[in-house]
Amino acid sequence: MDLLTTAEAADYLRLKERKLYELVAEGAIPCSKVTGKWLFPRHELDRWVLSGLAVPAGMTARAAPPIVGGSQDGLLEWALRESASGLASLPEGSEMGVERLLRGEVMAAAIHYHAANVTDANAGVVARLAGLHDGVLVAFAKREQGLLVAPGNPKNISSLEDVLSKGASMAMRQKGAGAQMLLDVLLQRLGANTAALNPLLPACLTGPDLANAVASGKADCGIATRAAAKAARLDFVPLQFEHFDLVMRQADFFRPPVQALLKLLRSERLTQRAAELTGYDVSEAGAIRYAP
Repeated sequence: MDLLTTAEAADYLRLKERKLYELVAEGAIPCSKVTGKWLFPRHELDRWVLSGLAVPAGMTARAAPPIVGGSQDGLLEWALRESASGLASLPEGSEMGVERLLRGEVMAAAIHYHAANVTDANAGVVARLAGLHDGVLVAFAKREQGLLVAPGNPKNISSLEDVLSKGASMAMRQKGAGAQMLLDVLLQRLGANTAALNPLLPACLTGPDLANAVASGKADCGIATRAAAKAARLDFVPLQFEHFDLVMRQADFFRPPVQALLKLLRSERLTQRAAELTGYDVSEAGAIRYAP
């Protein structure tokens, strides 16, 4: 948890320390007293600021349906059920999830964008996206992405370079899926593109679909999460960790379904389940990573 001192919190909120102490005395700001010192959880300050957001009447829109679109993830699907949030899952890839969010067809979208020379593409997308001026990016987890290969790794694949040099068949994801974006970025770093691959087509729509393609022998490898590899009993060649986040509108952030999910994200139950599935870092789960 990111805790701020009084001076740091005042600077973060652009308030004078005297005013901050007045808010503390009135019980009007989230804080905690530890060994005689006031501490302020950064993500709770973010929520406090957003709770007072003034929105012109002309911007008011109908409530989005309680659906989380975007990327598929096993831990997320478990969290939606375990939290009793009433949120359903509609996994179609990061870009499709954001498109549905912009059209008001989902309450949130799970995303993991990748772009060349960008370390945090998710935040960049939310900050730049036209039509999402009120977008909030909430951390869900950092996930480990890698190459899924058959048990025993019969092709002896240890890198994407091996996939290219050995002509290994590779299961693909659809355009707009985060895993496909990652593949494009990694190939670009090698001075190659998808034309250099031996692809399995049509594209797999989710990580578990890709894992099934490798497990059934239709493809030698493909990019998905460590958790997907474990669930399909496949070997895993790690590539990198990525941000896996939830993006939603500010108004929806405070609705009961999302708040029920956020409550679970900050619990020990999520930490335990993430450890069971493997390949997750949930230390920042529930924190606001970007807000306008």
